[in-house]
Amino acid sequence: MTRRLPIFVTILVLAAVATMVALGIWQLQRAEWKNSLLATYAAASDRPAIAYPAVPDAADAPYFRKSSVNCLEVVGWRATSGRSANGQSGWAHIAQCRTTGAEGPGAQVVAGWSGRPDDPDWDGGMVSGIIAPDSQYVIRLVASEPVAGLLKSQPPALEDVPNNHLSYAVQWFLFAGIALVIFLIALRGRNKGVAQNGNLS
Repeated sequence: MTRRLPIFVTILVLAAVATMVALGIWQLQRAEWKNSLLATYAAASDRPAIAYPAVPDAADAPYFRKSSVNCLEVVGWRATSGRSANGQSGWAHIAQCRTTGAEGPGAQVVAGWSGRPDDPDWDGGMVSGIIAPDSQYVIRLVASEPVAGLLKSQPPALEDVPNNHLSYAVQWFLFAGIALVIFLIALRGRNKGVAQNGNLS
């Protein structure tokens, strides 16, 4: 008896495998782009200071560049888990600063570090530091010199920038391989069943 492929299922599986392989290749391309970007970030500390971006671009954020901002008024505080410059665990105190008139995006300034989450007593002023990633506001400025009696926060590191593209690529290739193996095993079982039924008849 002639063994025939289940055409619809075969097309569906091959299309899915091709899509997963394409996604894996895309992630490899993203990994190459991210590695180039990280190399740029690594050299940023030697570049001249820039004006603090009024509206940061998430696709082209100037991470690790030196900058400064004039915090006209502290309109709020948030404390996040962080480390001091010497590696102690505690709280990084981030001031939400008004930098223009009544409206505007403002700036997020890491004023310093302490062992307690209590809001510091600081009304604002000129702050210089390093631009770092911020999960909520794209960027924030980590003060080079802490204010309000705080200790210096740990400066931003390249490890703060996620770079999972290579692992994602491996996952997509594994998914494609697993899907293909499962399909071939199922196809083999189907053909065995067809052959046995043919022999019985």
